[in-house]
Amino acid sequence: MKHLLIAVLVVTGFSLGANAQAGFRLGVKGGLNLNQYEGQSFNNGFKYGYHLGGFAEIDFSKKIGVQPEVIWSESNTTYSSGFANLYPSLVNSGNNQNVKLNYLTIPLLLRYNVGSMVTLLAGPQFGILMNKDQTVLQNGQQAFASGDFALTAGLQFNLQTLRIYGRYSAGMKNINQIDQRDKWTNQQIQLGIGLKL
Repeated sequence: MKHLLIAVLVVTGFSLGANAQAGFRLGVKGGLNLNQYEGQSFNNGFKYGYHLGGFAEIDFSKKIGVQPEVIWSESNTTYSSGFANLYPSLVNSGNNQNVKLNYLTIPLLLRYNVGSMVTLLAGPQFGILMNKDQTVLQNGQQAFASGDFALTAGLQFNLQTLRIYGRYSAGMKNINQIDQRDKWTNQQIQLGIGLKL
């Protein structure tokens, strides 16, 4: 958390300096999440969710800038029989195998403007788990790590005030907080639109 605070302060400092020299824009965004959790505890396949948030576009020049964001992101998955076998004490009775996790994600992305209409984005993404599904898993608050770290890359189309984007995030951190028998990582595809304010 300390490293995240330092990163946010650095980006804020750059943004204040950049505001006087180059472009500075704020906006809101939202769209579709496709999530998949890797590990034998979860079923294969992407599940639907959503995301909503805000962003800043800070251009240091016509080509290079940064794009910090704050996003509320819903992740859905289903646990497999492997989870029930590895962690039988955590599984509730009944057939409901759905797991929903909500994250506050903070991507800190480098912007490269290919032209006025196309921007390439890449960088780290920090996630803070906001709710831990306790209706599916008994003692669910102990199952998932409170934070996540991912690497993100994507493409954004800039149409005056409208932003259309797609990106892929690959989780780098094991979010299994129970033990080391099964490594859990999060993969996510985001598709959405943004509106420059």
